[in-house]
Amino acid sequence: MEASIYACYSFIRRENLKDVQIESSWKEVLQAEFAKPYFTKLREWVRDEYKTKIVYPPAKYIFNAFDLCPFDQVKVVIIGQDPYHGPGQAHGLCFSVLDGVPFPPSLQNIFKEIQDDTKKPIPKSGNLTYLAKQGVFLLNATLTVEKDKAGSHQNKGWEEFTDAVIHILANQKSNLVFLLWGSFAQKKEILIPPNKHLVLKSAHPSPLSAYRGFLGNRHFSKTNEYLKSIGKETIDW
Repeated sequence: MEASIYACYSFIRRENLKDVQIESSWKEVLQAEFAKPYFTKLREWVRDEYKTKIVYPPAKYIFNAFDLCPFDQVKVVIIGQDPYHGPGQAHGLCFSVLDGVPFPPSLQNIFKEIQDDTKKPIPKSGNLTYLAKQGVFLLNATLTVEKDKAGSHQNKGWEEFTDAVIHILANQKSNLVFLLWGSFAQKKEILIPPNKHLVLKSAHPSPLSAYRGFLGNRHFSKTNEYLKSIGKETIDW
């Protein structure tokens, strides 16, 4: 537990609780959000959770989606709901797992659709860092979770923060691609100004819904067609 506590203190410096450890371009655009009372309360609550329980992802990965995909490099936004709550899975990118971890069912279906849509073979690793580094912002609405307790960190303040992140992205940038899979992600469309971005919606990749519209949605090729049409480099899915 000591390593987890140390990591938690390193991502939010104990001597200056307003100094959130996050990639510099994100820190600049989110500074006002970090200063709000709800975030102060959230930060303290998260620190206590890491001190007393097993929480995922490891604290150094809480803002991994931001650190790997700087604000000015975002081209595509994928919105998930919760981090994985099993050991060794979550590392701060929605739907992604670390190298060597078996693919969760939703990720299996994502890779299946990528293969069917783009003819790219299914990779050996479920680590989606390669996408984040190309400008795919892999954001979970809730950034932390207690071990084996799905949804345990919902309604504590993370959703207010990530809604603000989506709003800032959608209003300060143009011509992004938002991939909204499932009803939860689609509720975020209200944060996105119409006619400013490409919004693609389908069923969630979960086995419970993938065959009701996720498989066959061609979101990956449609994203690249759009990026190409506006002169941006496409994603190597």
